[in-house]
Amino acid sequence: MSIRLVLFLILTLDALLLVFQIGELSISYNETLLLSGNFSFLQALIKTSFYFFGQNDFALRLPMIILHILSAILVYKISEKYLKISRNRVWLLLVFIFLPGVMSAGIIVNEAGFILFALLFFVYLYERVSSSSYMYVLLILYMLLDGNFVYLFIALSIFSIYSKNRNFFILNIFLVIGSLSIYGIDMHGSPRGYFLESLGIYAAIFTPIIFIYLFYVLYRRYLTKDIDMLWFIATVTLLISLVLSFRQRIGLEYFAPYIILALPLIAQTFEHSYRVRLNIFRKNYKLMFLVSLTLLFINSSVVILNKYLYLIVEEPKKHFSYNMHVAKELSKELKKREIYCVDTSTKMAKRLEFYGVTKCNSHILQENYLSESAEDNVTISYKNRVVYSANVTNININ
Repeated sequence: MSIRLVLFLILTLDALLLVFQIGELSISYNETLLLSGNFSFLQALIKTSFYFFGQNDFALRLPMIILHILSAILVYKISEKYLKISRNRVWLLLVFIFLPGVMSAGIIVNEAGFILFALLFFVYLYERVSSSSYMYVLLILYMLLDGNFVYLFIALSIFSIYSKNRNFFILNIFLVIGSLSIYGIDMHGSPRGYFLESLGIYAAIFTPIIFIYLFYVLYRRYLTKDIDMLWFIATVTLLISLVLSFRQRIGLEYFAPYIILALPLIAQTFEHSYRVRLNIFRKNYKLMFLVSLTLLFINSSVVILNKYLYLIVEEPKKHFSYNMHVAKELSKELKKREIYCVDTSTKMAKRLEFYGVTKCNSHILQENYLSESAEDNVTISYKNRVVYSANVTNININ
């Protein structure tokens, strides 16, 4: 079977799994804020999708799925520099696709999926395009699009010092200052330590074995001076996120895309370590790779089949995807009762509005404790488990 056919089958299966997830999720409150908040490139992308496909879940998540598939293709193309054997590049692609953080970014509407694609696109052009003017224009565009690219500019500034590229250093210092001037810097809240929590989240995004091995690879390459631009982007951003976590809780989903760029370095180091050893000494590496793939498969299965977790989670609201459930089904139940507007909590009201149930004073929707029961309650169940219950009261306005 040809490599192109294998890649096509992998990407097609990946896309189908994500499309399947569209029907399993409702719009979250944070996603509604992105759509109704200040203008952003991602907001414009989603609204363009609405223009062509209408306001629905498919149009909402289609741009993220497309960015995810394009990111997977870019990972494979970038890895050609680091992995000479095409079979190993396919394995790297599978690891990338099944990373919990990558899979989530492929379906959830937030900046993480866009940032990941943009970073991979920059790295790909940097390695393939000889003219530096294209890179300069692209980086300036990134500064104007999103404030989260400031970490890229910081990393590239340090990389340009290492590579003794004076013009590239001046550009990126300018971009750092410009980005901070436009978007500012978030130093909210009183100082508190979230270092261990941040490590735990990273371990969940990458799976523990891959995250530990990532640390090892970055440190080993520093000692051997086998460092390049990918190393600087991943390492500098990881250090910045961990330093900031000593003071405050940070959105690691916006740092993770930078660290994902280290995957080709991880694969290259693993491949080299494996090939230089005799067959008798390769068993540990085979075992580590097999365990890593197994954990990735389990984690990705949990993401895909997450509603089954309601059968074992004692409190439904503690389910990791609860904030992306209920609203769509609730809107359908209300419409069955010919209720098209309600007065309810701010977060639920924003979510219901996306599905055509607007805000008004003629009906009050009040969430109940799941232990409460009444004939006129609206209940939402997954896998025969009630996860949401609310009472709808008709208010007669004379």
